[in-house]
Amino acid sequence: MEWGAVSSEGKEVSTILESGSQRTLSPYVTGTSVLGLKYKDGVVMAADMGGSYGSTLRYKSVERIKPIGKHTLLGASGEISDFQEILRYLDELIIYDHMWDDGNSLGPKEVHNYLNRVMYNRRNKFNPLWNSLVVGGVKNGQKYLGMVGMIGTHYEDNHVATGFGNHLARPIMRAEWREDLTFEEAVKILEKCLLVLLYRDRSAINKFQISKITDEGVTISEPYALKTFWGFSAFQNPTKGAEGSW
Repeated sequence: MEWGAVSSEGKEVSTILESGSQRTLSPYVTGTSVLGLKYKDGVVMAADMGGSYGSTLRYKSVERIKPIGKHTLLGASGEISDFQEILRYLDELIIYDHMWDDGNSLGPKEVHNYLNRVMYNRRNKFNPLWNSLVVGGVKNGQKYLGMVGMIGTHYEDNHVATGFGNHLARPIMRAEWREDLTFEEAVKILEKCLLVLLYRDRSAINKFQISKITDEGVTISEPYALKTFWGFSAFQNPTKGAEGSW
């Protein structure tokens, strides 16, 4: 090879350097709203099991609520593969905490704070994890419920929701929530919210899981469907009276 010539290997390295690293510019397979609610004995969470590939409801058995350690439940909307990555982070965190063998374990508040930092850190790298997360749990009799957004925004409340649930479910929960709710009453409120979301959110499917966490541990229900009614007059011609509609 002549002096000053560039080998094919050198050209390949140069091309990689010029192109730079890649970022997720839009999510691929996504889940829709997750709802969370405090009740008398703990926290209850609900989500459907749909996974949308763009606007196609491609997957219908995606579990989006997972137990984390002994005291925490995590629900996620948004990119499913990023949720799997978050679960991997949390597995490592729980194992590391368990290795100390000091009789203590991470609670929902610690998990929430950890996820705040993870989401904000990834946002600062311009490579966010494309999820909104609901974190709930009970430790030492104290109930905890919070939410973390894609760029690290976070808050705690007595009821939280992600996605369309922020707009359609939160008003219902605000009107009907009270501190002494029984588990059955909490589930009834969540099912009312899920039904509204099913009617109004194109990404929602009629296959749900309800999960609860108390001092006694985590219970996640088997998938089930809600009874629906599609005979409302507004559904027959939804664009009637809409100015400028086709």
